[in-house]
Amino acid sequence: MGIGLAAGFLSGVLGIGGGIVIVPLLVALVAYAPKRAMATSLAAILFTAVAAAASHAQAGNVDWADAALIGLPATAGAVIGAWLHQRMAPRGAVLAFSLLLVLSAAKLAL
Repeated sequence: MGIGLAAGFLSGVLGIGGGIVIVPLLVALVAYAPKRAMATSLAAILFTAVAAAASHAQAGNVDWADAALIGLPATAGAVIGAWLHQRMAPRGAVLAFSLLLVLSAAKLAL
């Protein structure tokens, strides 16, 4: 429950994907296997994304045309990514996620 609260709060305030928070915490604190943590995080993010987007939409902050332009191709990418994830070794998935976090942190810091 605390992991969900932290992920939702950071998602709403910073606009980050909850997976950046949820996956490491599920692995470190709840002993989830990495692949299960990634898949569970994706399912949980559905709820936080809808809630945060609705709140921002109510405030007039959502550009729906751009959201569709980004979201529709992202849906196709998500299907392909989930397909690939099922075929990856768990260690490969962890390394790919770790690299994404490091590159994101470096980009933000610079």
